[in-house]
Amino acid sequence: MKKELKELSKKSKLAVEDVEEKFDNITDSLADEAKELWSDLKKNFEDVKQKLSEVDFDEHTDKLKANLDVIEARQKLENVKESAEVFTKNVTAKTEEDLDVVSLRAHLAKMEAEDLWEEKRKKLSYDFQEKEHELQKMAKEAGEEIKDYFEKLSSLFASDESKKA
Repeated sequence: MKKELKELSKKSKLAVEDVEEKFDNITDSLADEAKELWSDLKKNFEDVKQKLSEVDFDEHTDKLKANLDVIEARQKLENVKESAEVFTKNVTAKTEEDLDVVSLRAHLAKMEAEDLWEEKRKKLSYDFQEKEHELQKMAKEAGEEIKDYFEKLSSLFASDESKKA
């Protein structure tokens, strides 16, 4: 039993250190408020690790003290749970807030793009109408030039036919 509790104590300490390291990695990108919460949570982690380190199940150690150390470590773990819940809620709220801000910015960017397109569409439409009139004028002039050319050509043949007759 002593050996099992000693092994559990070591594994628990390693698990706390692992969780602590993972939280450290997460908090680098968080706001100051979340970092404060992380600081409190980290203190609770340290308390648990310290208590787990104090647990000694050697034959010369008082069994009652060792068992009480384990129970005290368990109580400190409750503090970790509470701090972790507050930390998680705040991180989640901050993440939701950030997502809302991003969503709002995307919506505003879309509206701005639509407004810009509406302005450009009006200008393109106006330019097209203006150019359409010029294009129609050019087409009419080209048509008249073609008609005049063929009328001249036709008149040349008409004058040749009147000479033959």
